[in-house]
Amino acid sequence: MENIPEDFIHYLWKYKLYCKQNLFTESEEKVEIIENGWHNKDSGPDFFNAKIKIGETLWAGNVEIHKRSSDWYHHKHHLDKAYDNVILQVVLENNGQTKRTNGTVIPTLTLNFDDKLYNNYMKLLSNENWIPCEQELSYIDHFTINFWLDKLTIERLMNKYDEITGSLKTNNNNWETTFYHKLAKNFGFKVNSIPFELLAQSLPIEYLAKHKDNKFQIEALLFGQAGFLQGNMSNDEYYLKLCREYNYLKKKFNLRPINKHIWKFSKLRPSNFPTIRIAQFAEIIYNSKKLFSKILEAENIQYIHNLFDIKLSGYWTEHYTFQKASKTKKNKKLGKSAINTVIINTVIPFLFIYGERKNKQGYKNKALNFLNQLPPENNSIIKKWKKLNIIPESAYQSQALIQLKNIYCKNKKCLECQIGKKIISY
Repeated sequence: MENIPEDFIHYLWKYKLYCKQNLFTESEEKVEIIENGWHNKDSGPDFFNAKIKIGETLWAGNVEIHKRSSDWYHHKHHLDKAYDNVILQVVLENNGQTKRTNGTVIPTLTLNFDDKLYNNYMKLLSNENWIPCEQELSYIDHFTINFWLDKLTIERLMNKYDEITGSLKTNNNNWETTFYHKLAKNFGFKVNSIPFELLAQSLPIEYLAKHKDNKFQIEALLFGQAGFLQGNMSNDEYYLKLCREYNYLKKKFNLRPINKHIWKFSKLRPSNFPTIRIAQFAEIIYNSKKLFSKILEAENIQYIHNLFDIKLSGYWTEHYTFQKASKTKKNKKLGKSAINTVIINTVIPFLFIYGERKNKQGYKNKALNFLNQLPPENNSIIKKWKKLNIIPESAYQSQALIQLKNIYCKNKKCLECQIGKKIISY
């Protein structure tokens, strides 16, 4: 009992996995569980709105879970009026009577359960495989897995709710500005996500909008604010023109560039260099005025894909960085995989959360439908799932599998996982 975590007792109570016969309180009153209550993961009693018959009286109220009844006092519930409506304390060991703030006694029920449940749980916790249930996973039916993945997709989208709404608050509820910031961050594709985010924050979208019809000025603003227009390249005419234009715009808007040295080039393919990504970002901004508004109006995934389906022309067909020309010209398109990544990580969450914030289910449905139409990701996590014969059919499922690995498997939250709970209950 000493090593049994309280979360495991919550699990037993929530899913009614305790021995249900001959339930009595410490004062030998018969207990009949009608409704266990709903699990509260915030402050206050552990289960709200339970219905329990104790003796001849039907009670409605809350349930508190502890390993030992004396934990009631260790947690100072006897001093907290929020716990006065607890109708039953559930424990594994009753080592003393407990009372509310007014001195009335709280009935205590000692749970009994099959040791097999705890043994199965400990087997998962002690497993050092890539996921705890790696050896048992093949025994889980597809309905359970797919049902759980559906929930995880929504959960992953909602996990981004606080981040996006927090940014909205900072940006005075301006969706276009907030979308511009997050798009820039995700355009850095992890390696340069922070520099890209700092770039967007240093350059208000309103300044770009004032020059929306002049791609050269948009490039000058972005490259200048990124810190790339501070050197001396006297033999690169395009670079010198950008410098002259940026110096004018810098004074006009009173801008301060970010530090060039935070951008990362090492170990990147030339087509992924930040200079190329900035040029592509400029192309998207130039071609798509009020981008978020266009996304809201999109009726199909192809329309959104086309918004990001750009290719570079002119100077950037023969350069990967300033000054040094490449041997051959190349139209440096944003690849299909990169476009899908941007849509999955930026467009879909914004569509879904916009629908959530505005209470418009249509946008949420659209986001989920678009996610279902995109191919599954093929990153290191998905490759590992495939080795376990869990093969996603779309980005809708691959996003769920990423959530499952990162939030549940990595942290061994087997008691909160539908798959883990089924394995423990075998």
